[in-house]
Amino acid sequence: MSPISRDTPAVRLRGVVKRYGDRNVVDGVSLDIEQGEFFALLGANGAGKTTLISMLAGLTRPSAGSVQVLGHEVTREPYLTRRLLGVVPQELVFDPFFTVREALRLQSGYFGLRRNDDWIDELLHHLGLTRQAQQNMRALSGGMKRRVMVAQALVHKPPVIVLDEPTAGVDVELRQSLWHFITELNRQGHTVLLTTHYLEEAESLCSRIGMLKLGHLVALDSTHALLSRFASTQLLLRCTGQPLPPQLAQRARAVGARVAWTVRDASEVEALLGELRAAGCDLDELEVRRADLEDAFLQIMGAGPRDDAGGSA
Repeated sequence: MSPISRDTPAVRLRGVVKRYGDRNVVDGVSLDIEQGEFFALLGANGAGKTTLISMLAGLTRPSAGSVQVLGHEVTREPYLTRRLLGVVPQELVFDPFFTVREALRLQSGYFGLRRNDDWIDELLHHLGLTRQAQQNMRALSGGMKRRVMVAQALVHKPPVIVLDEPTAGVDVELRQSLWHFITELNRQGHTVLLTTHYLEEAESLCSRIGMLKLGHLVALDSTHALLSRFASTQLLLRCTGQPLPPQLAQRARAVGARVAWTVRDASEVEALLGELRAAGCDLDELEVRRADLEDAFLQIMGAGPRDDAGGSA
């Protein structure tokens, strides 16, 4: 394989379509993910994220368009592009006849790596699997099996790492250790493509975000820019005494026993509190909630402002 220019995108999608019958599950998606990026691909269930990853991994052929990994066309050079990728799928897939170490050695063999035990030991250490190295895969818990899947995806040190819901249903310890390890690999130059429903993960880890809706790419920008353009700070409070005057009530919405307003900055918070005091409303509870990626996600997806103070989409 010839040297890859730093200007070559790690992933390039051009007009990608995947059609099942008369329905386009992915519909004309085009984007570039640069080398060394930590990129999030977000969307509701059925948006087309996993289908797009399957085409990237060569498991599904696109109906139209071009899918490239580091300048190589997936449909024309599938063996080469698979060496460049490490994919952690959503589903738990494991061979019940091998120990953890044997499974990783076998995975290494698929890529022609005969003496890979030093790296396997490092993977076992960073993913908290050292004590389970000689255990049969059948004996592992679901969270431990997912750790092994991450190790299998990384066993050949791929330059592009694809994580499809890697922390779904796993414990906090695994999340922390996984993100610490993946972040370090990203610092070393590995490109990371993440899909997740835990939007706080995407907000804290990823420098750029794309959002899919019904197979269409509906947003693509830096995390900071998306938060600045779409997210809004929420002022939530509980009032006693006088009811809200009409001019304030029409700008508010109910959030359980509290009411909420969308505000842009501190001066607007101060003005709103002044209006409430002037109307004789006593404040029993007050919270100013910082804008986050979930606010932006719901606005972009057309669901309107969220009606609670937490959770994930």
